[in-house]
Amino acid sequence: MTIARIPEKYYPKADLWRRGFALGLDFLGVWLVSSLLGSSGIGIQFVQILVFIFGWLILRVLVVSNNQGQSLGRWAFDLKVLEVENGEVVPRIPELLALLKREAIIGFGVLLVSIALGNIRLNPTAILLVIPLAIDCGAAFSDTQMRQAWHDRYASTFIVSSRRGYSLDLKVKRLVETLRRNVRR
Repeated sequence: MTIARIPEKYYPKADLWRRGFALGLDFLGVWLVSSLLGSSGIGIQFVQILVFIFGWLILRVLVVSNNQGQSLGRWAFDLKVLEVENGEVVPRIPELLALLKREAIIGFGVLLVSIALGNIRLNPTAILLVIPLAIDCGAAFSDTQMRQAWHDRYASTFIVSSRRGYSLDLKVKRLVETLRRNVRR
């Protein structure tokens, strides 16, 4: 009798540009809501920061845990977050604590970007606040095997392509192709 190893299920890695657009869409939604509550004063707006933090946690933790691993941005770009166990992707949504750890790291980076956007006119050096997010997400470029950013590694998560979603990237490609055909005529 021989022992045969069962092949593990393959999960397609998400393209980095799709991950970036999904993050950008989530950021834009939370940032717009928090910007509505900010004042026109100079400096950091603490109410705006609190609204941003709560909005980010709701969108990226609570919605993800209740929506099969997808936030608004991940749903729009057909992505899903799964758990990594012993270096292998397992087909389950990360627990709430793992999502909270993951989003606390990336949330800090996008919060700094939000502060930079609010203060860039008055203080051009605020652009330096983008550096922590760039370092965190830049780790995915160097990881050719799993494409995990630091927040993914710390929380043992993995972003995969999914079948359930809006397919915004495919719809935009079709629209651009249609426009190209119409311009050529």
